Amino acid sequence: MKSLEELKAIRERMQNKVVLREGGADKRIVVGMATCGIAAGARPVLNAFVEEIANRGLTGAVEVSQTGCIGMCRFEPIVEVFEGDQRVTYVHVDPVKAREIVARHIVGGEPIVEYTIGAAEK
Repeated sequence: MKSLEELKAIRERMQNKVVLREGGADKRIVVGMATCGIAAGARPVLNAFVEEIANRGLTGAVEVSQTGCIGMCRFEPIVEVFEGDQRVTYVHVDPVKAREIVARHIVGGEPIVEYTIGAAEK
């Protein structure tokens, strides 16, 4: 078992990485984490979003959360970005694409059309 001091140090380190929030953020990133999503690689995608949001100092402005089945298993991992009443659905997301989504869409304000559900269905 770890000492109390070690546990406190781990807690302090991890608190900076936790950006799973509820409500209040201007933008939300929701990662599909049902069994199909996890099997397709959603866990590293979720971690990439959490890390990138924290690294860019966007923790208060961007909420990262997870949901169950989004209903389109063949497109997993699926990520939805919500800004007000707008929603962009990204498909076949990997950690590299996750970081690019943060840079270009969340920070830059431009959705990456070629990663969206509309482009995948063509």
